[in-house]
Amino acid sequence: MKATAATVVLLLAAATAMANALAQTGAHGAAVSSPRARSAHTAPQPGALPLVLPEQFASPQEAYASFPEPSGAADAVPPGPSACQLRLAKIAVFQALGTLVGPGDCGAPDAVQLQTVVLPDQTKVAVTPPATLRCPMAEQVADWLRDDVAPALGESGPPPRVLDNFDSYECRGRNRVRAAALSEHGRADAIDVRGFRLADGREINLTDISAARDLRAKIRASACARFSTVLGPGSDGYHEEHIHLDLAERHNGYKLCQWELREPPPPAQAESVPPADEASEQAEQAAAITASEVPLPRPRPLAANLLGSRGKKSETK
Repeated sequence: MKATAATVVLLLAAATAMANALAQTGAHGAAVSSPRARSAHTAPQPGALPLVLPEQFASPQEAYASFPEPSGAADAVPPGPSACQLRLAKIAVFQALGTLVGPGDCGAPDAVQLQTVVLPDQTKVAVTPPATLRCPMAEQVADWLRDDVAPALGESGPPPRVLDNFDSYECRGRNRVRAAALSEHGRADAIDVRGFRLADGREINLTDISAARDLRAKIRASACARFSTVLGPGSDGYHEEHIHLDLAERHNGYKLCQWELREPPPPAQAESVPPADEASEQAEQAAAITASEVPLPRPRPLAANLLGSRGKKSETK
């Protein structure tokens, strides 16, 4: 038993000495080890608990959400033009605006500033002032000018050179009524057109009653075919001096076309006055009537004569 106890004591002493030697070796080795070894030695173990910051020193999630994400090499390259912009570049001059962000629901993706429309004969129609629109709306306006308006004007005179833009993107309610539903202007999806200036300097106002009715009828028909909403004179009292066009999406593709083609009132007809010679002849004929031709009054009825005579007799009594 004494031998066994001595053996155990010796083994414990040897293990303790070996542990001390390994600890000293590790300490000296850490001083000469490589950086990679040091980082591996100091890295937290998978089972280690995370460091918990007190609440007063921790930033709220809202603050982190407002921080911009770090831009990488891919973010440094600006996004390319959209498919709509590639098509529009062939028929118009414009400036890409990206995404418009306004208060409430105002704003639009893929917005452009439409400056000039190039006609098929390479002549240009300036949009004055430039219209801020969604790219699909700008493309529809350009196609309307090229394929419909310019040919209609060319049939009766010189081609257009300027589109008179009354309004395009504007964050407001319909008809500028407070608390009204958001107008398509607030979505950069509408334009108000007053008319066109021609190559010879003349101006065609689409709401002018003196403008050729046939021309206005052709332009109205083409606009109602292309756009979802067309509002003009006679629609709601807010479009008496311009034409509203937009691409509002409605159920089953429903379209609204309210544009009354008004005409100038007919000239007032003056009362016919007979010539001087005819008037004198009529006066002579009236003077030639003799006294015998003048009709006498109708005789009194017999009953009236009898009543009159009885009254006279009663008065004499």
